[in-house]
Amino acid sequence: MTTKQKILIVDDDENIAELISLYLTKECFDTRMVYDGEEALKAFDSYQPNLILLDLMLPGIDGYQVCREIRSRSNVPIIMLSAKGEVFDKVLGLELGADDYIIKPFDSKELVARVKAVLRRYQPAKPESPDPSKGKCVEYPGISINLTNYSVVVDGQRVDMPPKELELLYFLAASPNQVFTREQLLDQIWGYEYIGDTRTVDVHIKRLREKIKDHSGWGLSTVWGIGYKFEVK
Repeated sequence: MTTKQKILIVDDDENIAELISLYLTKECFDTRMVYDGEEALKAFDSYQPNLILLDLMLPGIDGYQVCREIRSRSNVPIIMLSAKGEVFDKVLGLELGADDYIIKPFDSKELVARVKAVLRRYQPAKPESPDPSKGKCVEYPGISINLTNYSVVVDGQRVDMPPKELELLYFLAASPNQVFTREQLLDQIWGYEYIGDTRTVDVHIKRLREKIKDHSGWGLSTVWGIGYKFEVK
């Protein structure tokens, strides 16, 4: 019997939470609802969800702080929900480690599609090292980026990162020295229907640089006024 994937729904509006739960239950997900940030952190530990739908405007501990706390100890996918549509709010959410951002009110089919898309991209880190002979893997001296099991190994050490960061790194590394505009990267990694803007790419590049320092033979380079490339020297 296939184990249902678990979705933790965090929203202080009980009606919205129940509606989301109904949508996801119909798609054979297991759901749990909580209504404030403190309960969200407790439920994260006890429920161990495969994905979190996180409202930003929560009583007590807000969604940003919940995201920050969870991301400090787990790479579980997080989709933020908010009535705020400003670019600043989206970028801040992504900087804190969210994998996607959905503005209320949302279409039920879009919500379910985004949940499924994020879950498809995310696979928990496996204990074994990636096998370069299988699946999609890009290697350079000191780094291996495996898109099949979503793992990055730098100088023999596994580097944990959310799916979007890994996909962006893989895409750039798979075409060394080719310059991509922010619009091209947004289209390739997030899809043309993504509601964000090009600063989303900048945020993810910044996070990648914090985790992966430039090597003597390669690095993430900014091409001013254009975009980015994975430069192989």
